[in-house]
Amino acid sequence: QAQFTESGGGLVQPGGSLRLACSAPGYGFSNLAMGWYRQGPGRTRELIAHITSRFQAVYRDFVKDRFTISRDNAKNMLYLQMTNLTPGDTGMYYCNQLGRGDGDWWGQGTQVTVAS
Repeated sequence: QAQFTESGGGLVQPGGSLRLACSAPGYGFSNLAMGWYRQGPGRTRELIAHITSRFQAVYRDFVKDRFTISRDNAKNMLYLQMTNLTPGDTGMYYCNQLGRGDGDWWGQGTQVTVAS
């Protein structure tokens, strides 16, 4: 099972921006549909955006037009550019293959806190 490492989180004021990065293993990354997931305080982990192996991006409505998912297959990297952040975006952010559930492997994630 492929394993990933998230980075780029931090504390940001409302309206600010962050760019998350996900380092992916070299084997087969380009063939994987990948997603960014978020677990907010007291909430279950949920998929917020994903990108297919053909670079088609899909977003949940609550991040659409604010977040941009991208990938660089040459560098085995996945990114999430987040803009116009709100306190509701606070949470632990994870990257993983699309369709992963609680029974699957998950990395440590990267914490995003939006507060003034």
